[in-house]
Amino acid sequence: MTIIMVGSIAAMEPQTITSGEFENLVVLPKNISAGELSKIMIDEFEDGLGVSCNFCHTENKETHRPDYASDEKPEKKIARAMMRMTIGINKKYFNLRHPQIGQPSLSVTCETCHHGIPNPGQHRDQ
Repeated sequence: MTIIMVGSIAAMEPQTITSGEFENLVVLPKNISAGELSKIMIDEFEDGLGVSCNFCHTENKETHRPDYASDEKPEKKIARAMMRMTIGINKKYFNLRHPQIGQPSLSVTCETCHHGIPNPGQHRDQ
């Protein structure tokens, strides 16, 4: 697991991209740092749903690396809807003024429902 996480961190922080240069951020802040984005992708999605980058991100045919900006996979659109839902729940029911995905103050996170599996209605062995 640690090896996968290290590889994921490296994949999320390409040397040529710095804070504020990420493409197609719709729910996450446009000025998010590479470290913050990496943490969200690992803590919220990899750990919370038990998935890797290719679950939501399509592969770039030329580089064979994830194409983070592409909206080709429906899972990415679903993830955005889930982030909006999580933010809304934290705002409405837990009175957080400006909740953002990845904040330690969130009462409800991806893990709350998913428990490390992509489809929370299913058990790991299904």
